[in-house]
Amino acid sequence: MKIMDFLSQDAIIVDLKATDKKSAIIELVDALGKTKKIKKTDEIINVILEREKLGSTGIGQGVAIPHGKVDVLAEQMGVLGISHKGIEFNSLDGELVHIVFLLVGPVEVAGQHLKALSRISRLFKDKFLRQAIREAKTSEDVVKIIQQQDVY
Repeated sequence: MKIMDFLSQDAIIVDLKATDKKSAIIELVDALGKTKKIKKTDEIINVILEREKLGSTGIGQGVAIPHGKVDVLAEQMGVLGISHKGIEFNSLDGELVHIVFLLVGPVEVAGQHLKALSRISRLFKDKFLRQAIREAKTSEDVVKIIQQQDVY
C-alpha cells in the first residue's frame, strides 16, 4: 500500500488556514468533500472529532494524523494540509502541528485502515521529508516528494 493509493493531488492543501484543531479538521474534511463529492461531511467531521476526544492524534514532530471510520465511504481517503503558522493540536510533544494528514475509511475494512495509518506514520518519521513538505509551494511538489519517498 502506498500513500498515493488513498491521497489524490486535489486533496492536498499547501496553505491550511485553520488555527486550531477543530477548524483544521473541518477545513480538511470540506476539501475532501469537494474532491470526492462526499455528501455527508458532517458525519465524517463528527467521527474524527469523537476520535480526538480519546486522545490527540498529534503524534509529535509537527505532525498530526486525525482519522476515523465511517459507513458513508466505500474506500480509504486521505487529505493532507500544511500549516505555515502551526496549529495547536495537543500533540504528544507539545509542539505546534504543521502537517495534518486526515484519513477516513469504511467501517468494514479496519485492517486496511490500520495499514494506511502505519504507512503514513512511518513516512512522516523522516525529518527531511517533513521539512520538504513544509516548504512545498504546490500540491504537485508534495506529490513528487511523497512519491520519491514512498517506494516500498
